[in-house]
Amino acid sequence: MLKVGIGPSSSHTLGPWRAIQRWLAELDESLDEDGGLAAVERIQVHLYGSLALTGRGHATDQAIALALLGHDPETVDVDDIANLVAALRDRRSLSLDGRSAPIALDLDSDIVFHPDECLPGHANAMTCVASAGGRSLKSTYFSVGGGFVLRHDELGDDELGEEGTDRTRGGQPTLRYPTQKPDDLRSHCVATEGRIADVVWTNELAWRTPDEIRAGLDALWRVMVEGVYRGCHTVGTLPGGLGVQRRAAPLVRLLLSDDRIDDDSLVDENPVDAWLARIRGGDHDFGQVLQWISAFAMATNEENANLGRVVTAPTNGAAGVIPAVLLYYLCLADDIDDRSAPDARTVVHDFLLVAGEVGTLFKKGATISAAMGGCMAEVGVSSAMAAAALTEAMGGNPDQALMAAEIAMEHHLGMTCDPVSGLVQVPCIERNTMGAVKAINAAGLAIAGDPAAARGTLAGVSDTMRETAQSLSDRFKETSLGGLAVNVSVRVPEC
Repeated sequence: MLKVGIGPSSSHTLGPWRAIQRWLAELDESLDEDGGLAAVERIQVHLYGSLALTGRGHATDQAIALALLGHDPETVDVDDIANLVAALRDRRSLSLDGRSAPIALDLDSDIVFHPDECLPGHANAMTCVASAGGRSLKSTYFSVGGGFVLRHDELGDDELGEEGTDRTRGGQPTLRYPTQKPDDLRSHCVATEGRIADVVWTNELAWRTPDEIRAGLDALWRVMVEGVYRGCHTVGTLPGGLGVQRRAAPLVRLLLSDDRIDDDSLVDENPVDAWLARIRGGDHDFGQVLQWISAFAMATNEENANLGRVVTAPTNGAAGVIPAVLLYYLCLADDIDDRSAPDARTVVHDFLLVAGEVGTLFKKGATISAAMGGCMAEVGVSSAMAAAALTEAMGGNPDQALMAAEIAMEHHLGMTCDPVSGLVQVPCIERNTMGAVKAINAAGLAIAGDPAAARGTLAGVSDTMRETAQSLSDRFKETSLGGLAVNVSVRVPEC
């Protein structure tokens, strides 16, 4: 659920990137007797549905180019992406395996957008075609949200076209506490008299060792907090033509009463830790706390819009909510005696475990794809994830954590995905700030409330989200054909 990716979109950037990587691996295997990828004479990639309608604004073509060049989203130099893509565009050729003779590839004609066509099964579809030895080899993949990708023969048959079995881990081990629905998770917590984080930790042990789990969580948090830090120290205009100005850095400058943004701090030893310590050491009134939460969220999503490295939580478009809420807890919350205590690492780990598990409940029961469910599937789910995690971090029990997730999602139901010009900027960046604040409020309400007296349930709100998604017009599902996308004064052609 939480994975490292490149902005601006997990479904339109990270998903197609992973799809191309998978396609090349499968193609190499199928052509093994003919020499593998060296036998390929030509390739084309066809994009359908939402991938075609907003793919240019979401950098889908750039993600495909980088995948074909052999780069990985977790390691590619984000500062070099523009140069890598421009060089390929000018060269019009590449070697698929990095060794064989180059084949012709024109990014403008060999990545084909079909904005008037949708493939059955899911709104984010792409068909990869390779010519080799007189044969045409085709494979269709669906980017089903959050960077998850399925081949056409793996797609589930449920009403939203969701993915069914998650095949991204190479097979499913037997989990000690299998969970498909909120009631399953609650039952496990009751049976073990433990927290949600404890149940998730035990399940994670089916895949990896304790040290590997901790290292993985550390890596995710490092990407999150570094993205916040970088976004809070970078000024300028976001790419894409809308002229959106970065706002996180100027806001932080006001909050810290700095006369300038200290760009040299980017290369100092442990600059992030020193910066966070400075924030923790300050006095913050209610208004300043809200501004800090907004700065954290905006910083992440401004980095995302700039093709920066972020963590899908559950998606790139909603990547700012969870780091903003967790940094609120670590740096700003009044009820923490020592926010720099050694067990802060454990707090982070548990927070991410709980958030990830709640995200999977929506993935299994509804959707995390904006192209299928609107922005409630992104920012709404992220807010619910953060609300549950914050509740448990604040000492709430599992019932209160699930209650918090329900409250947060309840107040995102029906939210459209209508990105202006197909860019993950307006209203996406600000929506992360709102999702973070709602998560904190939901946690507070749940901690002060009695889950037994609540009339709503997380299962009920998940079902409602699913039904709402089915009824929502496609104009409001990441197509830029309705809502704010057609009612703002500034538009960029062909996005």
